[in-house]
Amino acid sequence: MTLESTDSATELAGRMPPSFTLGVAAAAFQIEGAVADGGRGPSGWDAFAEKPGTIMDGHSPAVACDHYNRLPEDVALLQELGVDSYRFSLSWPRIQPDGRGAFNKEGLDFYDRLLDQLLAAGVSPMATLYHWDTPLPLEHRGGWLNRETAERFGEYASAAGERFGDRVAQWVTLNEPVSVTLNGYALGVHAPGHALMFDALPSIHHQLLAHGLGAQALRAAGVAGGIGVTNLHAPVRPASRKIGDRLVAHLYDLLMNRIYADPVLLGRYPALPLYARPWLRSIGKISDADLRTIHQPLDFYGLNYYFPVKVALGRGTASIPADVHKAVARLPFHEVGYPEYSSTGFGWPVAPDHLGVLLKELQDRYGQALPPVYITEGGASFPEPDTVSGTLADEERVTYLAAHLGAALDATAPGGIAAGVDLRGYYVWTLMDNFEWAAGYSQRFGLIHVDFETQERTPKKSFYWYQALSRARKAQGA
Repeated sequence: MTLESTDSATELAGRMPPSFTLGVAAAAFQIEGAVADGGRGPSGWDAFAEKPGTIMDGHSPAVACDHYNRLPEDVALLQELGVDSYRFSLSWPRIQPDGRGAFNKEGLDFYDRLLDQLLAAGVSPMATLYHWDTPLPLEHRGGWLNRETAERFGEYASAAGERFGDRVAQWVTLNEPVSVTLNGYALGVHAPGHALMFDALPSIHHQLLAHGLGAQALRAAGVAGGIGVTNLHAPVRPASRKIGDRLVAHLYDLLMNRIYADPVLLGRYPALPLYARPWLRSIGKISDADLRTIHQPLDFYGLNYYFPVKVALGRGTASIPADVHKAVARLPFHEVGYPEYSSTGFGWPVAPDHLGVLLKELQDRYGQALPPVYITEGGASFPEPDTVSGTLADEERVTYLAAHLGAALDATAPGGIAAGVDLRGYYVWTLMDNFEWAAGYSQRFGLIHVDFETQERTPKKSFYWYQALSRARKAQGA
């Protein structure tokens, strides 16, 4: 690392509250591999990835980062990185292969080993119960379009809480239900591959119901850790002052942000505009009992932020993220992009200032109903080689992380635009390059470079910068 990088880490650490958590995140399906080992059952993503044309360049998740077989090596890297916390996900089909009935001892034992090794390394575990890998038998019965999946999720959450509740510091019920609905059920570019458009809306309610049932199950199991949920949020702006653009921006904000957060935090769905009700009718009538189940007390709210969204009325495909493809051409609105910003490997605008805007929106909308917030994912992919011979100088990622973390700290500091938000921590996405869903291995988000031919792990410059940041924060808090 350069002296300038070390200085920037020290300065940034000095702006953090004493108890601020620095973490790193990953997901089971993206790193574990071993999809047929240890009693794991198939997931909806296994089946989706086997279909021709679904994954870029025909890449397979069968091995991914081989984390299942390289657990001690990866925990040692986490310990070297020096972060406070590791956010990982439990694989539902590894723990309960059929999504109902018997639980898999080998799968439970694997996560026992992970938790024990993390704690021995001084790394606090944040466990996500669901990061998109639905057991295939449940997917065959409708997946998140079927209410039964929510009920089965509650049973799975109960078993996980009983087994791991003494060691997990924080629980995330679901990761990004908006992404599951939008990409998996509405556009069909992620598993399970359904292009239902607005008829995908029941999958929202069933995921939120699963969150509520999961939170209830964890509490009934007596878990020691806090309970929350994580969703992807983005500030949404109209492309112009035209009434059509403003109307679709409001609709997009409802579908991207409020239809997920309002039930969880306020106990009600947002009011739907009259012009949009024909499109949104498939969500159906929601019972008060379901809303009470969804509206559970939370210890924290997880926020994933990557980029802002600007939308215009009418169909189009210009300036959209690369992983959404042309399916969005069927929508009555389209994204128009932010040409004033640089972009990531995915084509996402690098806009750290909008993170503060987003935090302010959450504060303004939810006030005292907003629990303490963790930014549970933040990071970027950039073009990088498949093999390296030494430390990769990923300066763009260092700049990205410093700017976004700085923007979050500025916004929530006394006098900041979102000073009322109790920001507790920031988790970098991700620990190491991995299987990036429909983009396969083409997008590298990791602090650690992975050679997918040899499985060699090589820390990047961003790894050492984040390590310096972690050390500086701990030194200042000593």
